[in-house]
Amino acid sequence: MTILDKLADHARERVEAAKEKYSLDEVKARAAALPVGDFEFEKALKRPDISFICECKKASPSKGIIAEDFPYLQIASDYEKAGADCISVLTEPKWFLGSEEYLREIAEKVSIPCLRKDFTVDEYMIYEAKVLGAKAVLLICSILTEKQIKDYISICDKLGISALVEAHDGNEVRTAVSAGARIIGVNNRNLKDFSVDTENSKKMRELVPADVIFVSESGVKSAEDIARLREIGADAVLIGETLMRADDKYAKLKELRGI
Repeated sequence: MTILDKLADHARERVEAAKEKYSLDEVKARAAALPVGDFEFEKALKRPDISFICECKKASPSKGIIAEDFPYLQIASDYEKAGADCISVLTEPKWFLGSEEYLREIAEKVSIPCLRKDFTVDEYMIYEAKVLGAKAVLLICSILTEKQIKDYISICDKLGISALVEAHDGNEVRTAVSAGARIIGVNNRNLKDFSVDTENSKKMRELVPADVIFVSESGVKSAEDIARLREIGADAVLIGETLMRADDKYAKLKELRGI
């Protein structure tokens, strides 16, 4: 089994455990009781210049602990003050040491939209994301069928939240397009072995239609990397480890934004 297979299997176990506390019908009702969203996440990615999705992440399967000290509310606040357009919050607890509470608290604190960064394997997790305050969820092509992606996008549409559909190779990009994704994130990291190729976004760019928001994910470390992504027409970039390892996250984001 790849690490991704293990992450997906564990996500399924987490969903089953969550259903013992709140059934699918109950979490659906809680989500339905909230105001329908206005797709704030995708609107934030449509600004004229490249948009920044900044990640709150304590650890990862490939790097272990990234941030021993993890004042997540301060980190999120610093991102917002430095001009982040959105915040990505890890909620996967085993390998990324994430937490649903991180997402709930960050979404309450900041005024910019939050993405629930997790391994969505069940519709339950989408309704759950809405209840936690997320404005978007991550759908990963390599662990979902095209039908599942279509169905999950439809659920997101009804809730007024966005789906960031993540692909790594040409076949996955084509699946995302066929499923009707309005936001496609090309991951420069291969989630099966965690190798990184920063040229992957450039290779995949021409496969994504002009009217679909194009997000480059992983491996972005410098203002020069951002400049190259601007050249290929990326609409947004998702940055995690580079910011999390920076002593001054506010200053690092300003640097990456070219300010």
